[in-house]
Amino acid sequence: MANPLLRIENLQVEIDGKRILNGLDLEVGLGEVHVLMGPNGAGKSTLANVLMGHPSYEVVGGRIEFRGEDVTEMAPHERARLGLFLSFQYPQEIPGITLADFLRTAKGSGEGEQPGLLEFHKLLQEKMSVLEMDAKYAERYLNHGFSGGEKKKSEILQMLILNPILAVLDETDSGLDIDAVQVVAKGVKGFHNPENSLLIITHHQSLLEHIAADCVHFLVEGRIVESGGKELLAHVEESGFAAYR
Repeated sequence: MANPLLRIENLQVEIDGKRILNGLDLEVGLGEVHVLMGPNGAGKSTLANVLMGHPSYEVVGGRIEFRGEDVTEMAPHERARLGLFLSFQYPQEIPGITLADFLRTAKGSGEGEQPGLLEFHKLLQEKMSVLEMDAKYAERYLNHGFSGGEKKKSEILQMLILNPILAVLDETDSGLDIDAVQVVAKGVKGFHNPENSLLIITHHQSLLEHIAADCVHFLVEGRIVESGGKELLAHVEESGFAAYR
């Protein structure tokens, strides 16, 4: 790939002195949907956090390029302004700031100008409708008292409002019932277009039944050990990851 949107080369990462990623390589092109799967403890969520610059993780080797820039040492807010977004596996509750105020502030920070109240309200209601979220949630504190499914919808709502260039979805489908998966998938499909890309990290195929993947990667023991088309999904469903250890 000549000029990928995301290029990760020989990435080596530690946390508290323990090596988690062991020379990981990955490229994602603009407009593509990539899926990352692997057993528990393989380093999937570590990769997601490192991509967004989580300070607890130490990059001890390799580099991350996004949109042609070396972002390996870049602060999280700088990466976000470049167009990186992470949907958390375990979204945090933040009392004291409403969902609407959080999203309006975040959008203004990313774009350099605060959107007008009426303009933003219209956008917010439109995107909440896509996710079948009650309008009242906009005035509730961010994820405070939300169910697991509501928190995941809140994450996808943030993605729709902020409109990043690369969205990393870390276990967005975990803990969701069938109906919630379909709604979240609808939001993700509505977001994706030729001008952005998705990196979907998942354990199972519920979300992937609704979203076509361009490439599937298996992450085992801190490295990508296999990449290919959707036929790999059937293989791992049948045999698991034992053969790759």
